[in-house]
Amino acid sequence: MPNTAEMKLEEAITLFGNWLESEKGYSPHTVVGYRRDLVEFSAGVADDTAVQVIGAADISRFVASLHGRNNPLSVARKLSSLRSFFRFLQREKIIDSDPVCGIAGPKTGHSIPTFLTVDEVFLLLAAPDRSDRFMSRDRAILEMLYSTGIRVAELVSGSVDDLDFDTEMLRVRGKGNKERLVPVGGPAIEAVRRWLVDRQRLIGSRLEKQRPVDSEALFLNGRGGRLTSRSVERLVSNYALRVGIRQAVTPHALRHSFATHLLEMGADLRCVQELLGHASLSTTQRYTHLTIDRLAEVYDKAHPLGDTTR
Repeated sequence: MPNTAEMKLEEAITLFGNWLESEKGYSPHTVVGYRRDLVEFSAGVADDTAVQVIGAADISRFVASLHGRNNPLSVARKLSSLRSFFRFLQREKIIDSDPVCGIAGPKTGHSIPTFLTVDEVFLLLAAPDRSDRFMSRDRAILEMLYSTGIRVAELVSGSVDDLDFDTEMLRVRGKGNKERLVPVGGPAIEAVRRWLVDRQRLIGSRLEKQRPVDSEALFLNGRGGRLTSRSVERLVSNYALRVGIRQAVTPHALRHSFATHLLEMGADLRCVQELLGHASLSTTQRYTHLTIDRLAEVYDKAHPLGDTTR
């Protein structure tokens, strides 16, 4: 541990980031998010400020500066990053007291996740065609996202060895580096099989030209490297636009659709929690609001005494 007599804020942020990665097992993407929030906070204090002199007034000023240019969820997230940071410093005895303690975040309400109808999902899954350079890969990606409900970061970090074709199970490394097994549906398995044939051709071509290639990654880009979350987000959005889905569609929308459709078909809430890799059941319970609304809609349309003005 470095000398903590008077630790500069920049040094403390680096220390915290290293701890998140090495001790907590957080993904680089998550660590970058924490670091970004902390760097934004540090921009409002003097360069040579020591963490020991930062007080509640500094935190309050920062939170006040966020209102008006950030939505409540963003403000709450940034305050949460600060709270985790200063709790870490206090636990490590770098600071005596936590300046974030007692500072309330904005009321965010409960956001209702966006999801697609079953018909929209089927349209999206069929969107890649022969005109697309990576048709087999893109179909496999879309099928896997909807079939398993995994996060986009979990998808792109996956390796070929994570998918067991005999048991049709996928090993997923989720948040906090926690592993879980998720079943994979038949259409997704077949889509991945077709992609693996094209993937092998891509790898062979790269090796023949003595160019680098990631031989472990399940999904590759045209340069033989591991596909990024951003690339998958663009891919999903573009295919959704192609088939005329008006709402903004993200990989997370497919995850929401996976959970919502399971619950609509009577799946147990705790089973869905396990499949999604949620640490808390309350996170999964957000989807019950969607299914209740959907049940009311079906009732109103189908029942002779349904409420048409609901």
